[in-house]
Amino acid sequence: MRQLWAIIQETSGKTVAGLNDSDLINQIIGKLNSKQHLSSEDCCIVSTYLRSRIPLIREITQ
Repeated sequence: MRQLWAIIQETSGKTVAGLNDSDLINQIIGKLNSKQHLSSEDCCIVSTYLRSRIPLIREITQ
């Protein structure tokens, strides 16, 4: 979980502003997957979690 939020905090606000929700989630999952291999089930769980936190993610990165 810490690694996930560290990735979010490292993400540029300009990058986030230019992405729709699905693309933002895919980018975060891609970065997480490059640091720690995720199974397809893990990706689904992380995606669901991120989808519920989109407003917070956008706020943190601005």
